Amino acid sequence: MATNVVRRWQRDDLMKQRVLIVEDEFLIALDLEATVEGMGMQVAGLAHDRGQALRLAPLADIAFVDVNLADGPTGPEIGRRLAQEHGIAVVFMTGNPEVVADGVKGAVGVVQKPVMPSVVEQLVKYLAARRVGMFAVVPAQMTVFA
Repeated sequence: MATNVVRRWQRDDLMKQRVLIVEDEFLIALDLEATVEGMGMQVAGLAHDRGQALRLAPLADIAFVDVNLADGPTGPEIGRRLAQEHGIAVVFMTGNPEVVADGVKGAVGVVQKPVMPSVVEQLVKYLAARRVGMFAVVPAQMTVFA
């Protein structure tokens, strides 16, 4: 009985995770938003540069961050700050994974674009489970930082 209560509590916590999308290509951002909302989860906001991302940070638990944004290659710095200053689980989603291949302090990992909706769903589930202390399998498409 107690195990079922804990599992239900953990499952409820999974669905309460809010996702921040830091992406300057509007159609990609909308596609990510639709995928996340289609899972029944909330999008904390869409940001296309450092200023917007940091303003939305207090509302988020998980973030997908592109490397190159409207204000230049600020993604790695944004990801580091989101993770370290706000405790957000950050995954870089970029066409340039080599830029963050050595890792970014506090960030979880990187996925190379293009990213299929099924992979986005796997990433959200993995990051949400990780945040609430549940076991989860790392999506095969993600390179995990050490």
